[in-house]
Amino acid sequence: MDDVPPGPTGPEPRRPAFSVVIPVHNGGRDFDRCLRRLRESRGAEYELIVVDDGSTDGSGDLAARFGARVITHRVPEGPASARNTGAMAATAELVFFLDADVSVHSDTLARALARFEAEPGLTAVFGSYDDQPAAPGLVSRFRNLLHHFMHQQGRFEQDARPARTFWTGCGAIRRRAFLDIGGFDPRLYTRPAIEDIELGYRLTSAGHRILLARDVQGTHLKRWTLASIVKTDIFQRGVPWLILMKRLGITETDLNVRPEQKICVAASGLAALAMVAACWWPFLLGLAAGCPVAIVGLNWSFYRFLARNRGTAFAIGSIPLHLLYYGCCGVSVVLALGYWHFIPRAARRGEPLAGPWGSRRRRRVAAAAAARNLPAPVPAASLPPHRRATSWRGQ
Repeated sequence: MDDVPPGPTGPEPRRPAFSVVIPVHNGGRDFDRCLRRLRESRGAEYELIVVDDGSTDGSGDLAARFGARVITHRVPEGPASARNTGAMAATAELVFFLDADVSVHSDTLARALARFEAEPGLTAVFGSYDDQPAAPGLVSRFRNLLHHFMHQQGRFEQDARPARTFWTGCGAIRRRAFLDIGGFDPRLYTRPAIEDIELGYRLTSAGHRILLARDVQGTHLKRWTLASIVKTDIFQRGVPWLILMKRLGITETDLNVRPEQKICVAASGLAALAMVAACWWPFLLGLAAGCPVAIVGLNWSFYRFLARNRGTAFAIGSIPLHLLYYGCCGVSVVLALGYWHFIPRAARRGEPLAGPWGSRRRRRVAAAAAARNLPAPVPAASLPPHRRATSWRGQ
């Protein structure tokens, strides 16, 4: 009987379509809602990996109760490092990154999976927030609707169009491509910033294809304040994004930096200068008043969208918040160009904007990331010139 081959012991375990990776640091009630909505997903099997990034509110225990595989960072390392940890632990070929304050629709995963099945050469796909933000109040609703509107613009074919950036709020990527290119860069981004945008630039510079799909959506649960808007727009997005574009030699013309958006930023700066100069030359008050009118005119389609979604009074009340947004963008330009020209060696090497305490944190995070054996990120600037695009126009 020794020469009789044994029979099959049973079918191989079925691999899920996605590894859903959620980084969390003190996620609170929003994280609970995120997990509950994810559990209602249909049409795509998934494993859930939660990276508890030094939480003190029991977020890891909450995730475990929802059946997640929980990986714990003893101290906060930032979302870039946490997502890298989750992707390395993933078993599926596709990694779906989800923010802890985003709740997916029941068909979000299925719609993303359909994109990969329809296009085997596709590397990544991301979507947007939906037009029904959960947090109440003018400030939060305006901010989340602005994001939705920006991601819904452009020439779409079958609800999708090419993109050069990536977005981790609700986006999926092939795990092999993500690991091969080095994942997110925790040395540059120890806190929430533009780590996903930078990853997108590296991917597309290396020849990978990314799609923005407007039917892949989730509800943003975050409550915004004026202070958090200013902090995010200037220090977490505006300044680092402009420095990144300068370093890579990129002229971006998509999403938040389309040509008409750049004109609005310039108009907001001109209005501020005119108001100051009007102390000596009062006739400039007309220019200071005309610039906001021009901004409203250039964004008329956005205000019509707000009016349809929340009413005319909401659209009118959003105008000062929109002007604040452009003002923050203008301040970002000034700070980023100052950093680029007055601290050129640090800026061109890609060093983060931080003081000595930030340097210690970066060294600690970089050491922790290196210990997990993730390859170092491949800088887009190191690729041959013919592989580096210098401008982008959405299709």
